[in-house]
Amino acid sequence: MKYPGFFDEIEHIVLKDDLSEFLGATEGGIIDISYLEIVKMAGHSCGVVSGAYLMALKGLKALYGKELPQRGQIKVELKSTLDAGDNTGVTAQELSNITGATTDTGFHGLPDGKYNRRDLMFFGANIPSDVRFTRLDIGKSVDINYTPGKVVDPKGTLMTAIGPESTDESRSTFPLRWQKMVKKIFDNADQVIEVVQN
Repeated sequence: MKYPGFFDEIEHIVLKDDLSEFLGATEGGIIDISYLEIVKMAGHSCGVVSGAYLMALKGLKALYGKELPQRGQIKVELKSTLDAGDNTGVTAQELSNITGATTDTGFHGLPDGKYNRRDLMFFGANIPSDVRFTRLDIGKSVDINYTPGKVVDPKGTLMTAIGPESTDESRSTFPLRWQKMVKKIFDNADQVIEVVQN
């Protein structure tokens, strides 16, 4: 499988998942997630998928510091709703894959309720940011904003390359230029991601 080389340069997200350890899926419950794996789950790489990955990467670092984030022990709130028409569902799906949080679709846990992954993701939340992560163990939370427009224009001139006035050349070079845009987002992560500790 061939993919853009810069995917391999992106920092991985490493978490501890007690359910994974309990079931023997990974040694010590350590889950190592790369951007490429998230791309495979989404089926594509774009400003939304890269933004979700960066929000998770930066948000979890701020929430846990030097500790390993505890997958399945993180509440995820999104300010937007699923019917807002702004790709909130894509963001939520990637955040769910990374954190383990789901609405009512995840693992319901053991008979004693341990390892439950449901009721950990919420939409239309009354928060001042795009996304909020909260640790279930100590109640600490961080607010995260993603503003790709600071460095790229994902809905602007690049999209004309596949519009009615497109040319054979613009269409053939579109994938390369699209991923160049995604790389620019990663290269400027500190500008497009804002994390506020509560």
